[in-house]
Amino acid sequence: MKDKRARVVRCIRTLPAGTVSSYGALAKAAGWPGAARQVVRILHQVPGLAWHRVVGSGGAIKLCGEQAAEQRFRLRMEGVTFRGARVDMKRHEFHFSKVKLARSR
Repeated sequence: MKDKRARVVRCIRTLPAGTVSSYGALAKAAGWPGAARQVVRILHQVPGLAWHRVVGSGGAIKLCGEQAAEQRFRLRMEGVTFRGARVDMKRHEFHFSKVKLARSR
């Protein structure tokens, strides 16, 4: 479990400003497919992660109220654009390279 958690944290830390990834894509990139909920838990537990760069599938902001507004604000400050209520994933989705994945396993 610690190894999987460390890989998730490493993947989150590789997200550059102006990009996003989904909970599920992060889990898959970390070698833990199907563990989107665990990614959420890790984001809550580990301080200092760029939590605002992680969104739901299709670019949906899954937070509620003020937290959703703050996430949207932070993403816009980094230059992320939206199509309606969702992040424009075609422009801003980060794609984890296979080379990076192989090194992190």
